[in-house]
Amino acid sequence: MTTPESDAGPGGAGEDGPDEGGLPARGKWIDAAAVLSFVLLAFWVTARFWLNPAHGVRDNRTDQAQFEWMMAHGARVVTDLAYPFTSDRMNVPDGVNLMANTSVLSVSLPMTPITLLFGPRTSFLVFLTVGLLATGVAWYFVLSRVLIGARGPAWLGAGFCAFAPAMVSHANAHPNIVSQFVVPLIIWRTLRLTDPGRWLRNGVLLGLVIVWQAFLNLEILLMTAIGLGVVVVALALGRPHLRRSARTFWAGLGVAAAVAAVLLAYPLYVQFFGPGAYEGLSRLIRGYRTDLASFVAWSRESVAGDARTSARLVKNATEENAFFGWPLAVLVVALVWWLRRNVVVLGLAAVGVIFAAFSLGREIRFDGRDTGIPGPWAVLEKLPVLHSVVPTRWSLALTPIVGILLALGADHVRRVARRHPAARPQIRFATATVLTMALLPILPTPLPSVRLNPTPDFVTTGAWRPYVAGGHSVVTLPLPDTDYADPLRWSAETRLGMPLARGYFLYPDTRPDGHRVALFSAPPRPTSSFFTTIRRTDGVPPITPVDRMDALEDLRYWRAGAVILDPRLRQADALREGMIALTGIEPVSTGGVWLWDVRPLVD
Repeated sequence: MTTPESDAGPGGAGEDGPDEGGLPARGKWIDAAAVLSFVLLAFWVTARFWLNPAHGVRDNRTDQAQFEWMMAHGARVVTDLAYPFTSDRMNVPDGVNLMANTSVLSVSLPMTPITLLFGPRTSFLVFLTVGLLATGVAWYFVLSRVLIGARGPAWLGAGFCAFAPAMVSHANAHPNIVSQFVVPLIIWRTLRLTDPGRWLRNGVLLGLVIVWQAFLNLEILLMTAIGLGVVVVALALGRPHLRRSARTFWAGLGVAAAVAAVLLAYPLYVQFFGPGAYEGLSRLIRGYRTDLASFVAWSRESVAGDARTSARLVKNATEENAFFGWPLAVLVVALVWWLRRNVVVLGLAAVGVIFAAFSLGREIRFDGRDTGIPGPWAVLEKLPVLHSVVPTRWSLALTPIVGILLALGADHVRRVARRHPAARPQIRFATATVLTMALLPILPTPLPSVRLNPTPDFVTTGAWRPYVAGGHSVVTLPLPDTDYADPLRWSAETRLGMPLARGYFLYPDTRPDGHRVALFSAPPRPTSSFFTTIRRTDGVPPITPVDRMDALEDLRYWRAGAVILDPRLRQADALREGMIALTGIEPVSTGGVWLWDVRPLVD
């Protein structure tokens, strides 16, 4: 079988030159068609949200509410010059460390006009949709202009990088993860570090795109850095002539590191040492791993997949990080073997094996069952920085690796066909057949949506304002957490004018035995636990005088001005009964909520 020459260009482009170099007009039409296809695919995946403006992400309403809140925070930073790295508008009085959460400042700040004009829900949806299509566009231009030199293979690879099953899974309200358009820019600027005489300029530009990604998602930045490092080492070992540019490369890399360090030093200090900083994820979250069987399974959001099959392989619908399907898995292995003389392919394969092994977590799981076999991550999961990585997401990083391999394979097929014109029809037919078998089953379907309850008039009319005067907060029943985040959406619609007690965010467990690992809300207080019990049991537990004293203390701690309850909740009657029993105050029905004015108790 024919193999690519080891002295091919950066990504395998070699002796035959670019695909459409002599046809600039045709090339522009191909560019336009590629961009249009990414636009159409992005709107296809998010179609139900655009067609039904009152709907939200069915499988992840809590993260959607959190990102709407983050978009409102970005707008508040611009309009009110609010401090960007922490906020006192949630989790009163302690606030939230936004650098230790998904603040997405690199997107929320420039999208302020959309947030102000159309609201945080529209801003979230634009972020999600544009993030997908921009990822495809960025990969297309970097692959076609830098790594491959051919538009057709670049189109194929970029489409996979942006709309692979893992990306569509994370489109369930993880816009910061699907927005990977900075990753190919980092790769591009890293390759340019070898340009003679331009180490300073190229180093500065690389440093700036690193900072851009840092304020979008640090987890993706970490994986990109490790992957790039392995591939650069492979290039240095496999192409000795590149070592002549080592001094220029290292000079530019030093400049990039210095720029990034200067611009990120203070934000990272806040993240790791500021108020609300935590020390790694909980053991439960660090147990989120990739089931070995999921590498060849179908995602529920793919044409060939269904939720019943994938449910036993993952924790939830947003973490289907592998799910390549067995035809594509076989094709990738075949491509690595076929292109094994290309050092870039070997580097990518090495990164893929490392990331796949990491994703298996501390104990390997197969087809929904623990095997008892320890995974490589078991010796790494407690290390600084790595203790904040969700293990299964290492397999998400396989998506761009597979996308690049598909582009390299398609480009090499194109070259083989050029060298054998008599066999060109058969080669093209075989290639189309193989790609159809591998990719057709994993084509994405529109994400499922669900109608969200309209925001109560008490919030939209500003009736809450008198109750937060003087530094008070609004307490919602139940208090917001991983299961109930609607209050974050309400606060976002007030441009964070309505401060909340507690919330949905990462926060250190400050209890004596908590070791400051991350919780998905503030540490529980007696009253928050009381209402959590009601929500889970739909019944009011026995109330003692101690419970009433704890409730008074908690309301004062939260600086509560008002307590509100959405009567549309299934447990609303029990929650209302519990609040009356704790405080002795009868609520008032107003603006679509039950309202308790607790200022006399707190003040």
